[in-house]
Amino acid sequence: MSTIASPAALETDVPLELLHLELVSRLAEKRGQEREKGLADLELLGYNAGYRIIERLTREHPKFKDELDLMKFICKDFWTSVFKKQIDNLRTNHQGVYVLQDKNFKFLSKVSAGRQYLDESGLFVVFSCGLVRGSLANLNLNSIVTAEIVSPPAVKFQVQVERN
Repeated sequence: MSTIASPAALETDVPLELLHLELVSRLAEKRGQEREKGLADLELLGYNAGYRIIERLTREHPKFKDELDLMKFICKDFWTSVFKKQIDNLRTNHQGVYVLQDKNFKFLSKVSAGRQYLDESGLFVVFSCGLVRGSLANLNLNSIVTAEIVSPPAVKFQVQVERN
């Protein structure tokens, strides 16, 4: 049984989507070092937001049993809180690498799937990589988060946990 989102629920998503679209469109205009700095700033913005969001989500959550339990929380609760849906698939090699697959990533769902847009579509996932990295950092899990877009709007986020 499918559910239809209420108009109020749809309206709450609009400001985030519009803000994200504006940030990405400003970044798309830049070239060279200016673009690289813009990418770093956008990822840092996501990192800071993720760091704060996870504080609220885990305030009354019991301690995580292990790293996999924590990643499941990110895929279910965190992703639902931010994107109104769970991650479609979580895979791990049990050596600190996790792949989170979203088959209909919100920030790419309105971007054309044509080949000519594939290069620029990477701009739409930078903020979200930062969100995931920031949320994990707040939970004492340092990581490197990258995204792979093979056919929009599907995205695979790769989380590599940094071991000390």
